[in-house]
Amino acid sequence: MGTIALYCQEKKAGPIIKDYGNVWEIPNPDYDIAPNTEFKVVFDIMNSPEDHSARSSTIETAARFLNMHAQSGMALEKMKVVLVVHNKASKDIITNAAYQKRYGVDNPNADMVNQLMDAGVEVIFCGQSSLSRDFPKQELLPDVQLALSAMTALIQLQNEGYRLIKF
Repeated sequence: MGTIALYCQEKKAGPIIKDYGNVWEIPNPDYDIAPNTEFKVVFDIMNSPEDHSARSSTIETAARFLNMHAQSGMALEKMKVVLVVHNKASKDIITNAAYQKRYGVDNPNADMVNQLMDAGVEVIFCGQSSLSRDFPKQELLPDVQLALSAMTALIQLQNEGYRLIKF
């Protein structure tokens, strides 16, 4: 009966990121989250869909990470999450006005990125990508931080105990 219930469920978002990051509930996993665990993770975000109206599944991975662990009982305070954005994903963290000017549509990632930052996720943008891909700081969503480079941010965060997740 438990197996049937598992296959009848639907993926759902929340409780941290309400509109993004749908995940499956896994009741009573054999390999469970150790008590008092703190997760410090950094997501290397470099790819983006070619379709300018499509949302970034790699950024949404951070929403899934937060939601699945919160649904399993982990407190938000125990999850430290950082996105390091560079390369093709540079366009995914600019304002709707800047995105509209470049691509003729609203940024499909803006709301999701803002919800992530509202939940305490840090978003760090590669300064090298900013200049090489012509995405100046003035066009970035508020609270996005500019770094010397993605490499610098990734190394420094890993030195601070963050674990790299690259999808």
